[in-house]
Amino acid sequence: MRAGAKRKSEFAQAASAEDRTRKSVRAPRALPLTISRPELLWRGSDRDFRHLVHGLFGFLARHQRIRDGHAKVIGLLGIEYTVLIAVAHLSLDGDVNVKTVADHLHLSGAFITSVAQRLLTLGMIRKQTDTGDRRRVTLTVSAQGHAALERLAPIQRQVNDVEFAALSREEFRLLIDIMDRLIESANRAVTLQTYLLASRDATSNRWSKPGVSHALRRSAPLSPDA
Repeated sequence: MRAGAKRKSEFAQAASAEDRTRKSVRAPRALPLTISRPELLWRGSDRDFRHLVHGLFGFLARHQRIRDGHAKVIGLLGIEYTVLIAVAHLSLDGDVNVKTVADHLHLSGAFITSVAQRLLTLGMIRKQTDTGDRRRVTLTVSAQGHAALERLAPIQRQVNDVEFAALSREEFRLLIDIMDRLIESANRAVTLQTYLLASRDATSNRWSKPGVSHALRRSAPLSPDA
């Protein structure tokens, strides 16, 4: 009898544990919101926003793979191809220099200078120094660079047509406008994040100094949650 009672007790405990596990699966823990703007929330949830952000990540990962494939056709790295074709298209509007390309691609001038130097070494672009102002250097695509872009174009057109096949003309124009505005707001977000992280690190360093922590705790005002 005692053995039977013991087994029943063990079965009951196991069933109870299984029941608790099922309940925890049925009721997942609530997550903190990752955004607070009402325009981006749906019934108080940020699920649609997460869907957008993760979708952007997925699209950009595939777009980078496509870009690297374009570059491979003409024997370049992805960023080298991007700078080359940027110089080619920007040249249609006038003289192009490192700052022109950096502003267009939203990258640093130092980084563009490094990539441009590799393209110069490969013979894909040329640079010309202004005789009146030696600080002014103009970048142009060489005959070899133009030949590479011509060789790539037939494959590039096919792939790009498929990649953006989901867009109508109206959606395409709207996406250009949205992208320009998103880049501007993303720049502001980077500035804000840099400031917040620097402030956090400064506060952390102050509190970690010997003798400072206790004094700050005594003088610090109570937080709203205290």
